[in-house]
Amino acid sequence: MRVLLASQRVVVDPRHGERRDALDQRWNVFLAAAGFMCVALPNNPQNAAAFVATLDPVGVLLTGGGDLGDAPERDASEEIAVAWALANARPVYGVCRGFQFLLARAGAKLERVAGHVAVRHALSDGTSVNSFHDWGTAQVPKGWAATARALDGTLEAARADLGALAGQMWHPEREAPFAARDIETFAAFFGGSA
Repeated sequence: MRVLLASQRVVVDPRHGERRDALDQRWNVFLAAAGFMCVALPNNPQNAAAFVATLDPVGVLLTGGGDLGDAPERDASEEIAVAWALANARPVYGVCRGFQFLLARAGAKLERVAGHVAVRHALSDGTSVNSFHDWGTAQVPKGWAATARALDGTLEAARADLGALAGQMWHPEREAPFAARDIETFAAFFGGSA
C-alpha cells in the first residue's frame, strides 16, 4: 500500500494536562479501503519537515477536529506538510477543519455557521452528508472552484484550479458504511486502488 500522511487533532488530557496527538481509528480503515496506508503526522513543528521528507508520502490529508488556532503546534505542522507537498508536487486534501485550513490559507474568510453541528444535511446536488463543523464560508477563494454547497449556500467542497489541493466539510470516515463516492474520491485524488 502507498503511504498517505494524515494530520492529527490535539487533545488535552484533563487529569494530567498532557497535550496528546489523536487520530480517529476509522481513518485507517477508510484509507485502506481507498488503497492507502495511513501514517499519522506528529504535531511537532521542530521535526515535521524531516518526518515528511523521510516518509515521502504520496499525499497529505488534513483531518478534522478542533478549530484553527486552538493548537498552534498542529497549525505549524500542517503548514510544513502542505508546503512540502506543494514543493514536491504531492496532493493535499482537507476534511472539515483541514478544509478550513486550506480555505483560510487561500484567503477565504471563515465565519460561524448555524445548523452544521452533529446533523445530516442535503447538498445542492441532492446527496446527504454528515456535518460536524461550526465554521465555514460561502466564499470560494481565488483560484478555487466550488464542487459542492449546502442548501444554505455554505461551501461544502472545492478544488484549486492549479495544483492538487481540494477538500470537503463532511467526514467520510464517520459514515457507516463508508460511502462509495467518498472512497472513489480519495482513490482518484491520491492515485489509490479502490
